[in-house]
Amino acid sequence: MVETAETDIAVVGAGIVGVACALQLARQGRRVTLVDRQAPGRGASYGNAGHLATEQVFPIADLSILKRLPRMLLDPMGPLRLDWKYLPKAMPWFTRLLLNLRPGPFQRSVAGIRSLNEGSLGAWQRLLGSIGRGELFQEDGSLLVFERPESRQALEALRARMQQQAVAVDFWSADTVREAAPQLSPSLQGGLFFPRTGHFIDPYRVVCELFEAAKASGVRFVQAQVDGGRLHSGGVRLASDQGTLDARQVLISCGAHSTRLTATLTGKQVPLDTERGYHLMLPGEHQRLPFAVTSLERKFIMTPMAEGLRLAGTVEFAGLDAPPSMQRAWQLHRLSKGLFRRDLSVEGATPWMGFRPSLPDSLPVIDRVCDGRVLLAFGHQHLGLTQAAVTAEWVGRLADRESGADMAAYRLDRF
Repeated sequence: MVETAETDIAVVGAGIVGVACALQLARQGRRVTLVDRQAPGRGASYGNAGHLATEQVFPIADLSILKRLPRMLLDPMGPLRLDWKYLPKAMPWFTRLLLNLRPGPFQRSVAGIRSLNEGSLGAWQRLLGSIGRGELFQEDGSLLVFERPESRQALEALRARMQQQAVAVDFWSADTVREAAPQLSPSLQGGLFFPRTGHFIDPYRVVCELFEAAKASGVRFVQAQVDGGRLHSGGVRLASDQGTLDARQVLISCGAHSTRLTATLTGKQVPLDTERGYHLMLPGEHQRLPFAVTSLERKFIMTPMAEGLRLAGTVEFAGLDAPPSMQRAWQLHRLSKGLFRRDLSVEGATPWMGFRPSLPDSLPVIDRVCDGRVLLAFGHQHLGLTQAAVTAEWVGRLADRESGADMAAYRLDRF
């Protein structure tokens, strides 16, 4: 029996990647149904740092992670934390991570991240321009500052590595930093400025505006928990807590929750884990920074937004089931002390935690498999917002059986 398709493409996952892809596919003439267990943008896309991180072309870790492993296990407030209770489950993923730090795999990861990032700024300009919401993104650069004189050598080395990867970067003296961001502490030694980056003034609103544009283009939204599915000759049948959905194709783009459905439909076990990221939103701090600023030593980012100043960062490996450790979010305020002439106010502050989907080679899966019945777009780690618009363009080409960019690095069968 061949089931009749209710829709051309069912997009599972209504985060920034899924919503952008749904809009792209609808504009290509597809009947699109977007499915998620919660409202669009309420997962990791709600609370990301809001930084268009095109300068971040290197994998999420390097060999120094071996030296940091004891501290990761013992320091619950460190910038990179591994819950010791989660260690047995995380070890296969970390083993793959270490194998990908060998020179050959590492360079392939860098090339893959760079390829996506190089197209990200233009893709976002096209996407936001197409819905008349260009004001939601500020292309004003970003700054990486350092405090200790002994950090200058590491900063210069990072600058050289980025220049080798064609990342636009300028060294700023302490005087230049003070002139551009006068509320920062005069004790800062300088920093690296990245002119081809920027920030979103409200990441959640970006998702909502794209969702409204998608609905206007004919996308139907179903709030449901997809529990499984099966392929058949006419496409795919998805099973959910709201019933079944038949489609000619399915796009799996549900971030850190993509593993089970991918395995069910493709038979492939993907080594996906989650970087649990935290933020602290400070509603009383609207005028502190002109652009996103990251601390080299303290390893967190501060992004000016419409609702205040967002402090974000830290990576925690503890899986999908452990409750959030919100003291890590409040730790971000403690980290900010000394970076400004006057300490930041926490009046009305709100903490948050979300799941960043991460693969051990730091590259997403963007692919077309199972004779075209299954499309994949997940695993963007902490670059989901950065790479969402360009991913949507690539998925659109995959849906039309076009290749375009060299996408071998992102194929499912690399695992």
